Amino acid sequence: MRLDGLTAEPSNHGRLFLDPKTVRITDLSSVRLLGCRVDTVRQLYRGLIRPELIPVIEQGGIIQFAGHSWHAGRVGRDSGYQYKLQNADLGFVLLLKNFNVKIDVIGAHMKIEVSPHAIQSCPPEVLQDWMDRFAREAMEHMEPNQCAVHLALDVQGWTPPADLIDLLQCRARTRRDMSGIKQVHYDGEAVSYGRGQSFLFGSASGIQLALYNKSLQAWSIDKLDYWRSVWSAMDNPFDDQDDQNYDPEAPVWRIELRYHHSIVQQFADGSADTHTGAMIDSRTFAELAAHLDGLFQYGLQSFRLLSSKGVFDAFWTLMRQDVKVSIPAESLAGRTHYKRHFKTSQGFTGKNVELFLGNFISLLARERVGAKKAFASLRAWACWPVIRDHYAAKGKSEGDIYKHIQQLLTERTIRWGRAV
Repeated sequence: MRLDGLTAEPSNHGRLFLDPKTVRITDLSSVRLLGCRVDTVRQLYRGLIRPELIPVIEQGGIIQFAGHSWHAGRVGRDSGYQYKLQNADLGFVLLLKNFNVKIDVIGAHMKIEVSPHAIQSCPPEVLQDWMDRFAREAMEHMEPNQCAVHLALDVQGWTPPADLIDLLQCRARTRRDMSGIKQVHYDGEAVSYGRGQSFLFGSASGIQLALYNKSLQAWSIDKLDYWRSVWSAMDNPFDDQDDQNYDPEAPVWRIELRYHHSIVQQFADGSADTHTGAMIDSRTFAELAAHLDGLFQYGLQSFRLLSSKGVFDAFWTLMRQDVKVSIPAESLAGRTHYKRHFKTSQGFTGKNVELFLGNFISLLARERVGAKKAFASLRAWACWPVIRDHYAAKGKSEGDIYKHIQQLLTERTIRWGRAV
């Protein structure tokens, strides 16, 4: 039962929650909902791959396709496909040629994966046009073959309870608590997690519920600055419920529901319009977009965090009643405040700086350049502010950086000589 924080009267929007069994009151007034968004779209297509495309992709490197530049190459068998075209700037990865279907046979030969920044840059109809155009350029007899989506809610002021695995009720047999593991693989990146930082329920071929420290994961893959700009954008036109301020000092937890395309198909086949009785029968992301709130609620029914037997946890109730999936509903032209996005020293790991400095020292030793000249050339470089800020975050001044370079040069020369 929800109560108003001032009057203690029943309220649809109160942040006090009363457990009817234990009469325990939970105060969630400090919980900040930072938006529920579509984090991943994977659109599948059936068709016949155009024969002239494969030889071009097999050349590898940068190729031209559908009016854009792409990095082409082969991909591991685990993906289910043989070839990949990637443009990270656009935010698309095209997977082509199903391993289990001959190339001259019509089949599920294409999957398009879309990144979060591309999803949030345009309405679903426009995004679908982009994907369909890429599919038509790659295949003959093209037709959409369902999509998979990930829906992600970011929150502050809440952390999973210590006994989460015991309290979370679900049909899934697969439960993974990665809290005691320091190294896990997340989307191909090795991420260092502390205790109680990541939980995964369910299998990849069904519905998965993932709970993890998003600010830590974003920092580890050098995406924290991007996500901070998303979380702090109070004028974000896609956030209906973003009524609280983002605190950059507090961790952000993500509750992510991942739907395999087979689950989305079951959802489309089994859900009907309450007025007409017609089934949703969606095959594309654009058709599914209007039903994402229902899909999110479907996931919260499949996974239930309980405070006691038969009673939802207060935070789960808050999600079920207050969270709406925000998507771009119309063209952004004329209603978006555009601003440049800068990376900060706090928002990335700095591993690129350390790698660069190591190679820089090796080249300096080879060319017999002294520390004073090396430091002067480093300060004149366009990327000097990033290097300076990186070391400033570690408490080092410019003088300390000079001494560090001097020490590295001396060590490099003594240990390995001047020749590389």
